[in-house]
Amino acid sequence: MTIDDFTAGFTQEPGYLDYGRVGPLSTAAAEESLVFTQVLQRARHGSLDEIREQDGRVRAAASAVTGFPADQIVFQPNTTTGIMHAMFGLTGGVLLSADEFPSLPIAAVRAQEALHTVQPVWLETDHGKVTPGQIREQLESNVAAVAVSLVDSRSGYLCDIEGIRQVIGDRLLIVDAIQGFGVVDAPWEVADVVLTGGQKWCRAGWGTGFMALSPRALDQLTPVFSGFTGTEEDEPWGEVPPPASGARAYRVSNPDPLAEARFAASLEEIAGVGVDAINAAMAERVSQTIELADEFAIAVVSSRDERERAGIVVLEPPTEQVTLLTASLHNHGVTATMRQGRIRLSVHAATSGETLDMLRAAFVSYGTAASY
Repeated sequence: MTIDDFTAGFTQEPGYLDYGRVGPLSTAAAEESLVFTQVLQRARHGSLDEIREQDGRVRAAASAVTGFPADQIVFQPNTTTGIMHAMFGLTGGVLLSADEFPSLPIAAVRAQEALHTVQPVWLETDHGKVTPGQIREQLESNVAAVAVSLVDSRSGYLCDIEGIRQVIGDRLLIVDAIQGFGVVDAPWEVADVVLTGGQKWCRAGWGTGFMALSPRALDQLTPVFSGFTGTEEDEPWGEVPPPASGARAYRVSNPDPLAEARFAASLEEIAGVGVDAINAAMAERVSQTIELADEFAIAVVSSRDERERAGIVVLEPPTEQVTLLTASLHNHGVTATMRQGRIRLSVHAATSGETLDMLRAAFVSYGTAASY
């Protein structure tokens, strides 16, 4: 598959720059959803067997993208459910920033409150950036795990998980990968737990995600929320067997096979074209977006260094002009996120010239109004 084949599957209207919130369904995911909805609707003899095969399919597709063996991957309905599994399964301290997306710190505190086996250790950061140097300086002896976001959802900062691995030794490294999974060619092999959902950059819709675990994570984590489908038995009638020895232990119930089919289709496309090719196309469009902001003297507060950025560009106009810029974007049909006085633009590999023209028009209107 070529990058042109991949970008042909983007069918959203021009002006969309909000993948960090949600990615419109890819053509492959939408078609897969329709196909399996009709299979379930008609329920022809033998058709349900194909539906049941989607769990193996999505784990194989996730394996192709991450390099984790399929039997070390378990489907999850979203990133946060996987994070809860990881945090409740820990014993010891977990070093993380309180400024991470709320899924991480809230899960750590809830696990502490409920089980008293995990202790959050709050990391002091450099304006929200989690770096290997800060972790090295604050790594205490009781820390059993470090938890980070691959990409910070507010600043767009791309975390150096390889550098973090080098400083934490054999402690568990837990990565919330959703802001960047599918567009960042990350060294997943350095992580012990990779958690993501498919509704953002993978464009697979809500209800999709997975949890990938290293042998070390499978050995050290306890599958606290392990349901009847998380055992080695298909139907454990009349007994309560222990959780399965692999990633399957982190299943609570049967997964949604239609969601698995959507996610599998998206992951298969990503693997087919290659994350490196997707990242290169995205990086070019991110640079074009930054150049547009510079042209109109709008402050870019996300990193300009390709090593520290993914697809998010963060703008910070003067406080009194935030509403004006937001209105200009809205009036020109540009979809973005406004949060805490900043504008977040999320650029993907297929962001079109027409979309960038709409962004330019919004900046022209903003600049004209702001000058009076």
